[in-house]
Amino acid sequence: MTGSENATAARQEYRWVLPSVLLGDGVEGRPVKRSTRDWIVDTVMFLLASGLTLLTVPDLSSVPAPLQVTEQVIGALACASVWLRRRWPVTLAMAMALLSTSLILVGGAAVVASFTVAVHRPFKISGPVLLVNVLTLFPYAYLRPSPDLSYWGTFTLGASISLAVFAWGVVVRARRQLVWSLRAQADSAAEQAKRLERERIAREMHDVLAHRLSMLSLHAGALEFRPDARPDDVARAAGAIRESAHQALQDLRGVIGVLRHAGGDEEVPDRPQPTLADVQTLAEESRRAGMDLTLTLPELGEVPEALGRNAYRIVQEALTNARKHAGGAPVTVTVSGGRSKGLTVEVRNPVGVRLGPRIPGAGAGLIGLTERAELAGGRLDHGPRINGDFVVKAWLPWTT
Repeated sequence: MTGSENATAARQEYRWVLPSVLLGDGVEGRPVKRSTRDWIVDTVMFLLASGLTLLTVPDLSSVPAPLQVTEQVIGALACASVWLRRRWPVTLAMAMALLSTSLILVGGAAVVASFTVAVHRPFKISGPVLLVNVLTLFPYAYLRPSPDLSYWGTFTLGASISLAVFAWGVVVRARRQLVWSLRAQADSAAEQAKRLERERIAREMHDVLAHRLSMLSLHAGALEFRPDARPDDVARAAGAIRESAHQALQDLRGVIGVLRHAGGDEEVPDRPQPTLADVQTLAEESRRAGMDLTLTLPELGEVPEALGRNAYRIVQEALTNARKHAGGAPVTVTVSGGRSKGLTVEVRNPVGVRLGPRIPGAGAGLIGLTERAELAGGRLDHGPRINGDFVVKAWLPWTT
C-alpha cells in the first residue's frame, strides 16, 4: 500500500479513539458522522447532565408545588437535548442559559452545553456565550437562592462553575487543535518527502539515461556518416551501441524497481553508486566513443562517497551536454581541491562547434545539476565565456 493508503487504514483501525473532526472522512456540506469515541463521549455527557440534574432535585423544595412538575418535564427534556449539542452547540447553550434564569433542573444541561461551545467554537463565539451564562446568574440567584448560601454566595458558586467548565473546554479545544496541527504537519512532511524522492529519482533517471542514450546516438551517428568505414570499425561501433543499449536498459530496470517498491514494506537494495574514481572510467568510455577529452584528476586521497557521487554526476551530465550541443569539439575536464578548499569540477568546451547531427535535449540537465549542487551545499555556474568556451563549473563542500 502507498503512504496515503497506510494513513487511511490507520485512521480506520483507530477510529474509535479519534473524534470525528480529526477523521477527515466527512462529505463536504454535511456533518461528519459520530465516531465510536464520539458516541462514548456523548453518552458520558448525557449521564453527566442527568447526574447534575438529579443532584439539584432536592432544591425543588423551594419551588411552588404547581411548578415542580413543569421543572421536572423541562429538566428531562434539557437532558435529552444534550444529544443535539454537536449539531447546534451555540443554540443549545443560549437556550439552556435563558431557561436557567428561573429553572433549577436545567443546570446540568446548561453546564454541558457551555462546555461544548468552548470546545467547538472559537473564543469570539464562546466568550459571549460564557458572558450570557454569567449574566443569567443574577436573576437565578435572586429567584432561586440556595438555602445554605446568600445571594452573592449563590452567584459566586455558579460563576465559579461556569468559568471552570469554560476553561476545561478551552483546554480541550487547544489540545485538539494541537493534534490537528501535528497531523497536518505530518501529512505535509510525508508529501514533501515523496516529492523530494520523485525529484531524486527523476534526476537519477536523467543523469544516467541521458548519458547512455547520448553515447548510443554518438556511435549510431558515426555509422551513419561514415558508410565507408572498415568492417572492424563498424563492428566496434555496433558493439558499443549494443553495450550502451544494454546498460541503458539495466539502469532503467533499476529505477523502475525502485518505483515499484516505493511505499512498500520490502526493503529495496540501493543500486551501486559511482565515486570520484569512476570519472576516469567515464572519460575512457567517452574517448572510445570518439570524444576528444582531456582529464585532469589529481590524487585527492579518500573522498567522501556523497561528494564523489555528486562530482561524478556533474561531469557525466556536462559531457552529455557537450556531446549534444558541441559534438566533435575538444572537452577539458578539471577536478581540483582538497579537504580545506572543497572540490571544484570544471568542464570546458568551445561554443559553436558542431560536427555531426544534433542530439535533442529537454534543457533539464543544467537545472538538475544546479539543484544537485545546491542540495549538497555547493554552487554551480554555467555559461559562455569571453574566450568562446562554454564552461560548467561547480564547487562542492568537502564534508565527511
